[in-house]
Amino acid sequence: MPRTAKTLSGFEAYSHIAARFADACSLLAGGFLAYWLRFGSLESMVERYQWMMLSGMLLGMVIFGSCGLYRSWRGAVRVKLVVRIVHAFVILGGTIFTYLYFTKTGAEFSRLWLGMWLLSAFVMSVGIRTVAYPLLNRLRSHGRNRKSVILIGDLESCLRAHRQITAQPSAGFDIRAVRLMDASGCERFNVDDCRTFDSEADASLACDEIWVCLPLSRGNLVERLLNDLDHCIGNIRYMPDMQGIRLLNHDISTVAGLYAFDMSCSPMSGRARFIKLMEDKLLAGVALVLLSPLMLVIALAVKLTSRGPVLYRQERMSWNGRRFQMLKFRSMAVDSERDGVSWGNAEGKQATPVGRFLRRASLDELPQLINVVKGEMSLVGPRPERTVFVERFKHEIPGYMQKHMVQAGITGWAQVHGWRGDTDLKARIEHDLWYIDNWSVWLDLKILFLTVWRGIFHPNAR
Repeated sequence: MPRTAKTLSGFEAYSHIAARFADACSLLAGGFLAYWLRFGSLESMVERYQWMMLSGMLLGMVIFGSCGLYRSWRGAVRVKLVVRIVHAFVILGGTIFTYLYFTKTGAEFSRLWLGMWLLSAFVMSVGIRTVAYPLLNRLRSHGRNRKSVILIGDLESCLRAHRQITAQPSAGFDIRAVRLMDASGCERFNVDDCRTFDSEADASLACDEIWVCLPLSRGNLVERLLNDLDHCIGNIRYMPDMQGIRLLNHDISTVAGLYAFDMSCSPMSGRARFIKLMEDKLLAGVALVLLSPLMLVIALAVKLTSRGPVLYRQERMSWNGRRFQMLKFRSMAVDSERDGVSWGNAEGKQATPVGRFLRRASLDELPQLINVVKGEMSLVGPRPERTVFVERFKHEIPGYMQKHMVQAGITGWAQVHGWRGDTDLKARIEHDLWYIDNWSVWLDLKILFLTVWRGIFHPNAR
């Protein structure tokens, strides 16, 4: 027996109210917890802290709503929700600190308490969702809080959508009907079949959402379909068949007042670019200071055991095809490339005794921290390749040039999964493109951790 639209919309409304209530409780509970941790007791809590917590909670509700935290995340990638929560708390914290600065009231509050308050509230907000979403998925998998869908389009696109929906029952969608279009573009459906549950005449044909499933090549039919469906009050979505097209950070945007479907764009723009830059400068600077004694010992070992300079420079390609000189500790004899350069065959290259150890331990890459500080590289990103090989690989490996949509890195998603040295380039590019499409600060930190945890003396390092 199908559920009514009132039941579904009511359930989702309650879910959104519950999310707002949970965030409000997180901000209040986080404030009390931070106060207890900072001052050791809640019995003599100063009143101004209570007013700050109440004001922060009300301000947070406004900011969180404007950041899209309370829209439907049914079937969406939850990592993006966490990124939005981080974004919302950064805005909230920035607003509070700005207010305290300009009103000259910052001295009345403990800075440690403010930091602990926002951090604990963030952890609670994410933690509640971490528990709640699996429960919602379980409910949907057991037939609760589901939405009915009618698919309209060609056979192949509708079949693909059908497979995707049935393969993910936790997304909470049920296909009520499929209306196919023939090769000439004539509709083989009756618009009356697409009534929502507001119409009680025939509940068996009612639906909550209508998905138009057509490839981009038949996009001219979308407007016709929308005109035919203009009396339907359910959600209407266009699901273009994008199979076989490599999409990176795809989204809908507006350019000069025009709607644009961003099909392959770099994630490094605006705020993300600034955050990545700060991440690189700060962490690389700290690493250079901490590792400088080790780098000095390596430099002396290279200089004393073989003829030639300590550092070796190679022209490599980075973001937007920009060329730069990548630094490494020299690991081979100065005349090792007198007959030309070749890709791969690391075992056949003549490394010095010290150089062989450096390459096995990946210590020859340490000078690239200088490249990072100079802004030529990033700590995490696709490994840069020599320009002579770029010209060759871009014709041989699909999507190869797309890896240059971000800054080249010292380590990357491919490297921590073992795709380094003479391993398969296609698999390496697949990992690089996955990283670009899923970039976040947390992913960078995870890769840096995995680099230290499993990257040193990796069997594929040569």
